[in-house]
Amino acid sequence: MQRQHSFTTHETGTLYLVGTPIGNLQDISNRAIDVLSSVDLIAAEDTRHTQLLLNYFEIKQNKTSLHEHNWQEKAPELVGELLAGKSVAQVSDAGLPSISDPGKELVAQAVEAGIPVVPVPGASAGITALIASGLVPQPFYFHGFLPRKKQEQLAEWQKLSWRAETMIFYEAPHRLKKTLANLVEALGAERKVVLARELTKRYEEFLRGTASEALKWAENSEIRGEFVLLVEGQRGDNPELQAAERGQEEVEAAQVAESDPIAAVTALVESGMKPNAAIKQVAKKSGQSRQDIYKLYHHIEEENG
Repeated sequence: MQRQHSFTTHETGTLYLVGTPIGNLQDISNRAIDVLSSVDLIAAEDTRHTQLLLNYFEIKQNKTSLHEHNWQEKAPELVGELLAGKSVAQVSDAGLPSISDPGKELVAQAVEAGIPVVPVPGASAGITALIASGLVPQPFYFHGFLPRKKQEQLAEWQKLSWRAETMIFYEAPHRLKKTLANLVEALGAERKVVLARELTKRYEEFLRGTASEALKWAENSEIRGEFVLLVEGQRGDNPELQAAERGQEEVEAAQVAESDPIAAVTALVESGMKPNAAIKQVAKKSGQSRQDIYKLYHHIEEENG
């Protein structure tokens, strides 16, 4: 296992991965402000956007750009600065670096060079939307942005259609309508979805309903803001999911039968099962003898009647 500190003959700087606000400037942590105020250099996805944040918190540190179009040249330069002992903070425009934003390439090169990489946690749009969505929060599957071309996106939706987890996507406002149309085509009109936009801002909004309802809304509304799209996992006709659910139900039934066999028998009888059949089933699940459960169950009936 590789340890955080490598065996180098000289001191290196540290690469800090700093979470920035996803909407409300107060999303940022005190630790993030301290790090941004103390590093030698801030590597930003968009220096103009980051400058607004730095101005708000009166941070004067030097900046440089690091984004998807220049990382091949810039990442090695930053690794050189880190090896020379300088500390660097990497930030994206919003949220956490590397999560559907630039970041992973510099991290990989820093790790390879034995440079300490320190995450400074912050808000993440996907997780923020998930916990307020009303959909099952775990397990979840984070995908990020889907392909832009229709056929490629439809193929991706088809690959994802079997997933039982709640799925998390990011989408731009000008592509949302087409993405929802592809979702309806591939996963069906009744799949539950949640659209979250303007997260942590003044006009934060959650739109909940079916895929067809979301598409109708998109077709008749002025779409603004970046979106988190959450999609309910596959239910019902998924054989793997059905098997897993049956297995969980079996475990839960066995636990109830073992801890309170009388309650288990009573529940089965109330559901329409004959007492003797219910006693037999509970005995099998609990590992107790049918005679013992029979005596317990009928003894209670006699006391109640």
